[in-house]
Amino acid sequence: HWQDSYESNLTEHLRAHTGDKPYQCSQCDKAFSQNRSLINHLRTHTGEKPYSCSKCDEAFSHKYVFIEHQREHTREKPHQCSQCNKDFSYKSDFIRHHRRHSGEKPYQCSQCDKAFSHTTGLIVHKITQT
Repeated sequence: HWQDSYESNLTEHLRAHTGDKPYQCSQCDKAFSQNRSLINHLRTHTGEKPYSCSKCDEAFSHKYVFIEHQREHTREKPHQCSQCNKDFSYKSDFIRHHRRHSGEKPYQCSQCDKAFSHTTGLIVHKITQT
């Protein structure tokens, strides 16, 4: 029934907000709120890459990475900055760019008050602080 499927999807969605993570990885200590997230994670252990590009020899373990990769071949850039109209193929590049406009720095050092707009900035900071 569609109602059972809807309720199941809603239950899994709500877990993301409650922090409940009943899907435990048998290979490591990670746990997930959604079964599909566990299935995707397991590919990091198995090396499975079910998404193959027909235009080159690359294969991918996650569908969203495969879809973004295809944009390299099509030159599609669906993510546009509303402030400067620059276009991006990858959502992650768009988010990183947007932080330049907003000044957002979501990566906080746990040892001091410094914050960074990219994870790499925080990683370099931690390395230089030790």
